[in-house]
Formats: sequence, C-alpha cells, structure tokens
Amino acid sequence: MKLRYLLPLGIFALMIALFAVGLQLNPREVPSPLIGKPAPVFEVARLDDPEQTFSSTLLQGQPVSLFNVWASWCTSCRQEHPFLMELARRGAVPVYGLNYKDKRHDAMNWLNRGGNPYLAIAFDPEGRVGLDWGVYAVPETFVVDGNGIVRYKHIGPLSPKVWQEKIQPIIEQIRSEQV
Repeated sequence: MKLRYLLPLGIFALMIALFAVGLQLNPREVPSPLIGKPAPVFEVARLDDPEQTFSSTLLQGQPVSLFNVWASWCTSCRQEHPFLMELARRGAVPVYGLNYKDKRHDAMNWLNRGGNPYLAIAFDPEGRVGLDWGVYAVPETFVVDGNGIVRYKHIGPLSPKVWQEKIQPIIEQIRSEQV
C-alpha cells in the first residue's frame, strides 16, 4: 500500500529535479557536435557572384578564421554587424560568411548599406549548408583552425565582450599551438 503512494511521489521528485537542472542551462551554450571535428565539406555559389563558388577549403590554410552565419532579415545580425566591420578593419582574423535562408538581392542590398566585413560569402538560400553545420538560429559564428577543424561555436551576436571573453582566447590558443 505504501509503494502505491511512494512511487508517484518519487517520480514527481525526479521531475522537479530535472526541471531545476534545466532551468540552470544557458540556451546560448548548446554544445555543437562539430567541436574538434573537421568542418562540413560543401561547395556552393558565392553571394556576390553566382558564377563563382565558395568551398569549405577556403576555411583551411590560414592559422584561424571565423565562419559567420547571417541573414539580412535577422535583427541580431544587424546588431553584430558593426563589430564584424571593426574586426575586418583591424584585420584581427579572416572572416568568412554564410548567407543563410536569404534572398540574394536583399543580402547584397544589406551589405551595400552597412559594409562587407567578409573575405567571401557562401550563399545558402535553402539552408542546406547551415543544416550540415548544425545552425538553428542566426547569427552563429564558428572558429575554424588552419586544418579545417571547428574549435568553437558561438550562438548569438558577436560583441566586444564575447570577443574578449570567449573568442579571442580560443584564437590565441590556436595561434600558440602553431608556433
């Protein structure tokens, strides 16, 4: 008879414990299965010139680069854009882009108005490349080392604080490993 009352109480206590743990998680720190693995291989048209292609091999060969996923319809992307322009101006790190689920005309207009911080931009109107990278919201930024290995994924807009506290230390670590 006691078991009949204790079992539901035990299940209820377990559910409360799981909810409590879940409330402590940060949705911006969703682990990526790509960390420590080669970047997904792809080849798509470039945003600025559909006759040219953007290949994942562009992310290799330099000590480290950023791969920033963005769209013209994304308000958080507009928020991070001035910081990306500053990174490009300083030459802090090569920045490549993936224009995600967007219209070419809208994306080009947006870049013409706000400036283009990217060395090259892959055009992904259906989101297939983004799917391979595990993108579920824009903006997202990946740190890729010279061997094409994904070392870090940041969900949300880049900012000076995110740069200083998270991305720059990883970039410095990657650069120190290559000495």
